[in-house]
Amino acid sequence: MLILALETSTELGSCALWRDGQITERFCPAGRSHSETLLPLVRELLGEAGLKIALLDAIAFGVGPGAFTGLRVACGAAQGLAVAADIPLIPITSLAAIAELSAAERVLALLDARMGEVYAGTYRRDGDTYQLQGEIRVAAPGDIELPADAGWLACGNAAAAYPALQERLIAAGITTQAGILPTAAALVRLAASQAVRGEWIDAALAAPLYVRDKVAKTVAERLSEGGRA
Repeated sequence: MLILALETSTELGSCALWRDGQITERFCPAGRSHSETLLPLVRELLGEAGLKIALLDAIAFGVGPGAFTGLRVACGAAQGLAVAADIPLIPITSLAAIAELSAAERVLALLDARMGEVYAGTYRRDGDTYQLQGEIRVAAPGDIELPADAGWLACGNAAAAYPALQERLIAAGITTQAGILPTAAALVRLAASQAVRGEWIDAALAAPLYVRDKVAKTVAERLSEGGRA
């Protein structure tokens, strides 16, 4: 199976190729916009692998939440490539990618949403994937609901950005793994699992998951309305 993944929801932009279980990843150069570096990086990655877009089985992209401009870059690039080659898309949330990178059983993924707010989602490992518990939410650091039971790992960049949140995590006995940002390699591992189950969407349905102000539907809603099995 061949899957391309695009992730630009944060400053750490990247793309990755899944080739029958082997992953090759490239990162966008620092200091330049993802809009100008992502597609050249994709061409470089596929060129080194001797592949054309039409040979891919699917394209995964970081659907969000994250930086609005970055989300539009990955979504737009994935949609354009998929439409041209008539292949499906696999949207993966940035918080699920953070959970995947943690490798923990129970993860509280926390991403700085700017403007004094935090994106949060709780995930439990389920075989080779992570299942979201409840909904992804956005709130002030002091209003983020923390798990009441033990054994959770908090990951992402929000605790470092908001000391008050870090203090709450410590008081709740929740271990923190700082500095984890979503990557295309994490996306493509989750996407490969979804592809086996036929969990993808038509390219026409691709849209960023902004979360803030409920701008977009959830991934699950889009899959139920137009997903292809």
